[in-house]
Amino acid sequence: MEAHLRAGIAIYNAGRYHAAHDAWEDHWLGLESGSDDEQFLHGLIQFTAAVYHARTGNWSGATGLAESGREYLAGLPGEYRGVNVADVCAYLAGLDADPELIERSTPLALTHRGERLDPPDLEFEAAAVAAEVLAEEDGYDEEIVERAADYAAADLDAERTGSPFVPLVFDFLRQPEDRGIVFQRLSEHVDRRADREADVEGLFDARE
Repeated sequence: MEAHLRAGIAIYNAGRYHAAHDAWEDHWLGLESGSDDEQFLHGLIQFTAAVYHARTGNWSGATGLAESGREYLAGLPGEYRGVNVADVCAYLAGLDADPELIERSTPLALTHRGERLDPPDLEFEAAAVAAEVLAEEDGYDEEIVERAADYAAADLDAERTGSPFVPLVFDFLRQPEDRGIVFQRLSEHVDRRADREADVEGLFDARE
């Protein structure tokens, strides 16, 4: 859960309020209804959605989500799984009372273990989750980024040096202005790796 949690926080703090919930949603859907973790992620999803609607001028949507988000988070400690839940609840209360608040100030930042978390702060597992989320959100082929992340993880596990996938996955996440170029490089490396694997598989099949 932690990789998905941190990925969503970093995406949110980068201003991608609509995309942030995608890092949490699949994990949230598999949790027991009413459990602390389920309420926690549900509340965060409602929080990011409230901020998104307020930013786009949908005041009624923002206030409705702010109210429900507070309800989901109400029974949790002020800091839960390292996240500043008390601050989120207070911000949602303010947003519910005055949704135009968001036009007068920067939305609340989410923190994890007392520190603001942004995309450059993510370790590889969380960075891979965030990269896949942003690929889908921005219209890139999510499967390419997912395969690149799988290759990167395999290279890390095998302690292979010089893997192109690890830095490229990080670059895809951290360099939005160059995301198209980085995606093209990822695609080329994924194709090459897949071709090599196919060649090896064909060689073994020929020997049988």
